[in-house]
Amino acid sequence: MSSNISLSRYLVEQQRSKGHIPADLRLLLEVVARACKSISHAVNKGALGGVLGSAESENVQGEVQKKLDIIANEVLLEANEWGGHLAAMASEEMDSIYLVPNRYPQGEYLLLFDPLDGSSNIDVNVSIGTIFSVLKKPEGNQGVTEQDFLQPGKQQVAAGYCIYGPQTTLVLTVGDGVAMFTLDREQGSFVLTQENVQVPADTKEFAINMSNMRHWADPVRKYIDECLQGKEGPRGKDFNMRWIASMVADVHRILTRGGVFMYPWDKREPHKAGKLRLMYEANPMSWLIEQAGGAATNGHTRILDLKPGQLHERVSVVLGSRNEVERITQYHAQI
Repeated sequence: MSSNISLSRYLVEQQRSKGHIPADLRLLLEVVARACKSISHAVNKGALGGVLGSAESENVQGEVQKKLDIIANEVLLEANEWGGHLAAMASEEMDSIYLVPNRYPQGEYLLLFDPLDGSSNIDVNVSIGTIFSVLKKPEGNQGVTEQDFLQPGKQQVAAGYCIYGPQTTLVLTVGDGVAMFTLDREQGSFVLTQENVQVPADTKEFAINMSNMRHWADPVRKYIDECLQGKEGPRGKDFNMRWIASMVADVHRILTRGGVFMYPWDKREPHKAGKLRLMYEANPMSWLIEQAGGAATNGHTRILDLKPGQLHERVSVVLGSRNEVERITQYHAQI
């Protein structure tokens, strides 16, 4: 693999020679990547840029917003509203959809994003990221409504995330596998550094917030109990636990070396299906994982088959190495 393949060249080849994406989608993804570069610069400045700390406001989920949450949201809105590729956008940080202003041309696509996933880690300098998903606007509809966004994840036409860590890395799928691009700050562009990313089918690592163990359902407790018993237990091998409290960082580790990530339903809020947002987090991450050979379910059903009922719908998430995800899903089927 040549080290000189830029994101733009990769996308042109996906469009021109492979026919996976049309020109408008290519241009949209380039705009999203440029927005991620801007967010990366703001994140890197940290205290020097006055961007750390709380904004003393709450988002639609009732979560306290960080200053960078708001900055990242604004960067993505402003970068994408004028290009003519989008009809509307939706963000985890906004109550409802954002229509492209009438003064700009209207496109065929819908963009959803979590502008800054893992923002509780901002002030302690741990990896965070931006997650995005692209849907095609339903044909024949005049204007755009919230209902247009409520499509199952299997209808995504592009998905990815940008992780802001020791390196800034953009991870992308357009339905032809998963590719990773590293930001070359000297060139100012994302450069292809890995193609055909594959998640190993087996693993010895799991990621879950163990402090919630007392609240889990029995299938999740059974799986974790077996892992903790190590070589002497029914699994016959020792497991390591990893938990970063940033979905981007945990999924990036799994894409890099395997593992299973779980954010299950628990008894604290039994009326909620889970903690993570289906449209902004679970769908794009599940498609990336599946495109890399892994699996993703809510404990019972393939996440990409779920039909959203509302814009900010929550879901239980189990994703990563295929054999582990299938085992956990099987445990749920036994109850």
